[in-house]
Amino acid sequence: MTAARRRTPRGAPVRRAALLLAARLPVARLLVALLLGGLLGGCSAVPASSPAVQITQVAEAPDAPVGIEPLPPESGATPEEVVRGFIDACASTARNHPVARQFLSEEAASSWSDSDVVTVIGTAYSTRQTASGTVELSAPLVGTVDQRGVFTVGDGTLFTRTFTLSDESGEWRVIDPQDGLLMLQPDFARTYDAVNAYFLDPTGSRVVPDPRYLVSGEAQPNALVERLIAGPSTAISAGVVNDLAKAQLRSTVNVSGTTARVDLTFPDGTTDAVLTGLSAQLVWSLDGLGVQSVELLRDGQPLGLADVPAVQSVDDWAGLDPDASPVSAVGHYLVDGALHRISDGGPAPGPAGTGVYGLSSAAVSADDRSGSLGLMAGVSVSGPTASLLAGPYGGELAPVLTGSSFTAPTTSGPRAEVWTVLDGVQVVRLPAGGAPQTVNAPTLAGLGRASTFQLSPDGVRAAVVIDTPQGGQLYVGTVVRAEDNVSVRDLRSVAPSVRQVVDVGWRNSGVLMVLAGDPGEQRTVPYTVGVDGWALTTVTMAGLPGQPTSLAAAPSRQPLVAADGTLWLLSGGMWVTLLRGEQPVAGSAPFYPL
Repeated sequence: MTAARRRTPRGAPVRRAALLLAARLPVARLLVALLLGGLLGGCSAVPASSPAVQITQVAEAPDAPVGIEPLPPESGATPEEVVRGFIDACASTARNHPVARQFLSEEAASSWSDSDVVTVIGTAYSTRQTASGTVELSAPLVGTVDQRGVFTVGDGTLFTRTFTLSDESGEWRVIDPQDGLLMLQPDFARTYDAVNAYFLDPTGSRVVPDPRYLVSGEAQPNALVERLIAGPSTAISAGVVNDLAKAQLRSTVNVSGTTARVDLTFPDGTTDAVLTGLSAQLVWSLDGLGVQSVELLRDGQPLGLADVPAVQSVDDWAGLDPDASPVSAVGHYLVDGALHRISDGGPAPGPAGTGVYGLSSAAVSADDRSGSLGLMAGVSVSGPTASLLAGPYGGELAPVLTGSSFTAPTTSGPRAEVWTVLDGVQVVRLPAGGAPQTVNAPTLAGLGRASTFQLSPDGVRAAVVIDTPQGGQLYVGTVVRAEDNVSVRDLRSVAPSVRQVVDVGWRNSGVLMVLAGDPGEQRTVPYTVGVDGWALTTVTMAGLPGQPTSLAAAPSRQPLVAADGTLWLLSGGMWVTLLRGEQPVAGSAPFYPL
């Protein structure tokens, strides 16, 4: 059985802290603003290899001010100080950014639009006066967020922008601001919240997260519903279904307490199946904003769907959990080519547990409803030849394909099938009871050889490590299914600043765990990163005897790594042995059935 999990809205602690700061005395606001200005505006050097980010305003700012309001221009400010003050003022949540406009000339202030694009840059930026009244900004670019709230990570290039200023009024003011906002990354993280818009996988059996970034405030529920109706991001649009595509909002989404009322209009002929699907999308999406229940209306009247309550919650759609994972799907690993279970360290049932196949990697599919383990696949290498073996878990495995190499097999929750990459370039899909099929991956060949390929728990995305001259690079693509025609499209880099990636797994359907090189320490360390490239975070190495070489991750499971030939679990902020209080267990190639 899979229990529904309540999601806490991301960014809520930030919003609370900002509101508390805003409530303090003006003197306190002034001191904090001065400190921030000194820390963030005083940097003068920018490494050329630093990542960069651009972002667009995705929701209308709330009427009430949130957070710390910036200071207006000081008398006698230099051109560089005016530019830095303008950047600080762009972080305001006040409607129309009145303080930011004070750094502009009168004509520019009246024509500048703050609702077009938000460019997010790193804090290590520099401003340099190249000529009288001309200031050049150089900064690490973090990424872009379009008007739908979709983030695209920067490609690692340096962001530059030239500002022209005039002192005709006796004070320097910017006369040529580009439309949109220019924000430091911490200010963007404070002002915008990351939330998920949920769409449906092609089977209608799971919702699929599509990260969005919305300005903090009471308008978020309405903004999120509008973005659901507008549809998924370009990156995954071909791999998901949007049952809300033809709906229209009749009125603003109203939230009372923890219940939202959503009144929609649908075209004639809209089926109950579509109404059911869009109900799940709305409930799962709004749950991420702290909305615990949704009253969904059709032209002001209840939907009247059989077996669906008038006021719905995530519990009513627990079966569509994108991160469903059966309790019985315990982790497995290999010891001298034999399959073992992490629950007791003992061998798995059947011949695979005896080591007869000499496996170097393996995967097992799991039914998220019954919890039973089904299709198993493993890779066996003999000299220059690698074989892909398959069969039922606990039963005999038989060769189904040979080549020079296979990536570690991978599975996903909705389907009993195994995927791998043959010889680094040919993606292969093996359905239970069927023959191996080549999967079209049009963008793979141009990138290089794949050393790792892992399906997301919902089966809609694939994380791929591509070997490059600089080491492994992480890409994420979309799995597109049209009857029996399956492809992997739009492979895109999601962590361009991370090099020497050796392995990747899925913490959940929206977050990846990565083993990659740490340039500062010359070692391999674990990271987590959002599926869109946001929130790259280093994971602790505490407790590990050495560098991790492979990992296993899955929803509601403790991450596993192999290090120095032994296996370790991440628990309580550090890595511990599989069996508490006992010696490390020898093993390699860990995985979780999905």
